[in-house]
Amino acid sequence: MVREPLSADQIERGRALGALLRQARAERTMVEVARCAGISVETLRKIEGGRIPSAGFFTVAAIARTLGVSLDELAQRADTAAPSPAPDRPSQVAV
Repeated sequence: MVREPLSADQIERGRALGALLRQARAERTMVEVARCAGISVETLRKIEGGRIPSAGFFTVAAIARTLGVSLDELAQRADTAAPSPAPDRPSQVAV
């Protein structure tokens, strides 16, 4: 199966999600959060750093549960933090 490349907006939302998770982690260490979420520290580091812009649902859910943040709140805040895509402009036809 060939995976479609991510759009710039999807990449930006992934970066926003990573920043939100880092902010929610606050003073907790990556090691502690990763262990509690059942993921590797490297995976958490990549998600927080925006290097995994489309992290798996269950991975994000485990991190959110560990941090005490709802998935709804994360989704809403990530969409708010990421810039909105530019509206499609109708093509202009010269007459």
